[in-house]
Amino acid sequence: MARLKQIESFVSVATKGSLTAAALLEGVAPAVMGRRIDALEARLGVKLLLRTTRRITLTHEGSAFLEDCQRLLVEFANAEASVSAGGVKASGHLRITAPAGFGRRHVAPLVPEFLARHPEVSVSLNLSDRVVDIAGEGFDCAVRVGDLPDSSLVSVRLADNRRLCVATPAYLKRAGVPQHPAELVRHSCLTLSSDASQTRGWAFSVDGELIHVRPSGRLDCSDGQVLHDWCVSGMGLAWRSTWEVESDIRAGRLQAVLDDFAAPANGIYLLIPQRKHLPLRVRLWIDFLKHNYASAGYWLQAGLQASSVDAEQL
Repeated sequence: MARLKQIESFVSVATKGSLTAAALLEGVAPAVMGRRIDALEARLGVKLLLRTTRRITLTHEGSAFLEDCQRLLVEFANAEASVSAGGVKASGHLRITAPAGFGRRHVAPLVPEFLARHPEVSVSLNLSDRVVDIAGEGFDCAVRVGDLPDSSLVSVRLADNRRLCVATPAYLKRAGVPQHPAELVRHSCLTLSSDASQTRGWAFSVDGELIHVRPSGRLDCSDGQVLHDWCVSGMGLAWRSTWEVESDIRAGRLQAVLDDFAAPANGIYLLIPQRKHLPLRVRLWIDFLKHNYASAGYWLQAGLQASSVDAEQL
């Protein structure tokens, strides 16, 4: 129990950014939280937090450990709930938000099966590319794709997300195939507008170092689906997720370039405002998504379905 309490305290301090705030939430003295963190760091033999009189920041090891701890605590809570809930059925209204493009392809199609399994649950699904304030706007959870900003929200990693630089074969025949990210300045690049995501640019790995390139072109848009459509029509290069373009690559509509410089995968996450006292419907939704996304067969089938829909639209 002491180890679990240390981990809980570490997550609370890391997400709150303050010993005092974390201690106030638990109803103990800040010194108690400090001793737990000290004991955890001593046991692990690594520094997790850098503490000054003005702020607390995570070390590189602390950031990685935080993500694992958050996931473990959610799974621990789910395990307890599965036993304590017994024959209790999930019920009530589940409010979910997700990015528009990903939500259309990989959240909305799963909702009917979830409702069939839990007939006393109702669902509202909000699809939006803006960063929704989950707690402030009353959502139970959010699906997010890509790097997560520092936040007090609890994150559960559902799957890996890779991004590819793609274009049509016709565009590449006309404009040439870029051999290095530096050559993107000579290409028509289809980018998300500044009020959307990807504000740091397109990520590549060059000589083992992660770099961000901010390409420019005559076209940008705040809607990822529009960028995808422009790319398929041959308007230029786009930097898109595999879940969006894999079916196009398989069908020959798009071709990936700069694969030798592909950045490491980021993640597909589910975010919740807190891990304690989660309603059963939320815990079951988390497990449902994890089960589906963990299956390689799911992504293959989803890609085949997307290919079928795209073929009907051509």
